[in-house]
Amino acid sequence: MTKILSLLIVAAMILHLIRPLGLPGLRQRRDFWKLAVIALLAIAATVGLSHLRG
Repeated sequence: MTKILSLLIVAAMILHLIRPLGLPGLRQRRDFWKLAVIALLAIAATVGLSHLRG
């Protein structure tokens, strides 16, 4: 699951560099680093939830 999530976030970052996504907080090309922060949090949450389930 984390591999798929990582690939989706990297694809979104590349697309954002080509053409900004236009979402609130992601209106400029230089805001692509925010996607990386979101990715780190999402992967950490995925890993944390998988460890809680056992």
